[in-house]
Amino acid sequence: MTSTAQAPQSGAGTAHPEHLGHVIFIAAAAAMGGFLFGYDSSVINGAVEAIRDRYDIGSAGLAQVIAIALIGCAIGAATAGRIADRIGRIRCMQIAAVLFTISAVGSALPFALWDLAFWRIVGGFAIGMASVIGPAYIAEVAPPAYRGRLGSFQQAAIVVGIAISQLVNWGLLNAAGGNQRGHLMGLEAWQVMLGVMVIPAALYGLLSFAIPESPRFLLSVGKRERAKEILAEVEGKGADLDKRVADIEHAMRSEHRSTFKDLLGGGFFFKPIVWVGIGLSVFQQFVGINVAFYYSSTLWQSVGVDPTDSFFYSFTTSIINIIGTVIAMIFVDRIGRKPLALIGSTGMVVGLALEAWAFSYHLVDGKLPATQGWVALIAAHVFVLFFALSWGVVVWVMLGEMFPNRLRAAALGVAAAAQWIANWAITASFPSLADWNLSGTYIIYTVFAALSIPFVLKFVKETKGKALEEMG
Repeated sequence: MTSTAQAPQSGAGTAHPEHLGHVIFIAAAAAMGGFLFGYDSSVINGAVEAIRDRYDIGSAGLAQVIAIALIGCAIGAATAGRIADRIGRIRCMQIAAVLFTISAVGSALPFALWDLAFWRIVGGFAIGMASVIGPAYIAEVAPPAYRGRLGSFQQAAIVVGIAISQLVNWGLLNAAGGNQRGHLMGLEAWQVMLGVMVIPAALYGLLSFAIPESPRFLLSVGKRERAKEILAEVEGKGADLDKRVADIEHAMRSEHRSTFKDLLGGGFFFKPIVWVGIGLSVFQQFVGINVAFYYSSTLWQSVGVDPTDSFFYSFTTSIINIIGTVIAMIFVDRIGRKPLALIGSTGMVVGLALEAWAFSYHLVDGKLPATQGWVALIAAHVFVLFFALSWGVVVWVMLGEMFPNRLRAAALGVAAAAQWIANWAITASFPSLADWNLSGTYIIYTVFAALSIPFVLKFVKETKGKALEEMG
């Protein structure tokens, strides 16, 4: 389409806001959903063994309780795009904040295993919504010149949320004398770990009242002047606002509201660009990254590490995750999305292969031999570092910007849902796979990391520096 090809002439690609700090605040507030996403996803790491002990369940049953939240994530991700198109991005964030709060209270005060699972599904639905609405909103509000860096706020918030949850878990475990079932504030320590999320959930809700609605949504409901005000706010008064509005309106007029049917390319098959989005989502999860955040304390304890030390290693891994994410934020707009993905895949193959080698050794007195133990620990950190500086950021940035306008909401919902289903498959299968063969499990993750390299080379297109109206 000719009009979309001309989009950069509006100055979108070079617009610089006068108040960059305000734009950063808007992106950071929206990314607070990512913080809750990371916090809620990984806080369960500190409760796994306590839940196993309190409810006396085996590995398979435990995995289902841990993984069941991901079913809620998939549903939330699949529906968030439509909800956001109907009631707006900000209202969608506010609904997610309420669900996060309800989930935190319910998870901290469960009557039995079944309602703990239910509250985890509620929290999962909120995570799924946040996983879609955060990157979509930031992509729609951010000036194209800064979109990669601002888009990476979502992943930065996720990894900070993961780190804070592990730090809180470690602190609460120490306060409870190293016992996950030790008593704190009249509850068991693991219950307090899950309940603390009420604080960031309330903050997310409050911040959602302090940021503007997406200009694209405002134009879709006829609020043209307000949309121009926000575009001036975020792209700078130097941008040709009439041209920017005209480009967006033209793109919107030439499309209809995206539906699942629009994603089909004939028969029951998706359009190629949708399959690329699904592929990025699936590969991001099939390398086993969330094993490091859902099960790391259990994993280290299984090879002989003391419980308190295992919580500390979970925290150090999350710090490495933050460092990698900062590296990605620095380079995502400089060297591009595709090169970062390839660098990350290569590093992940090395880290995962070394973990597989280390775990192939038999335990001696309940522990890995010293050399293999150190290799496993260092390799785990290497793996997380290379994931964070590449796929952790690149996938979320690309999913927010790679689809044509006419498909974006529905396609992003499907890709995010695929990500949560893949996440569920890895999370639900890990305890049983680890019981079968821990080394073999890591070989499987290594294979997927290796396969991601030809996938990126052949199917992924660079989106660096392009206006959203150019996609397609």
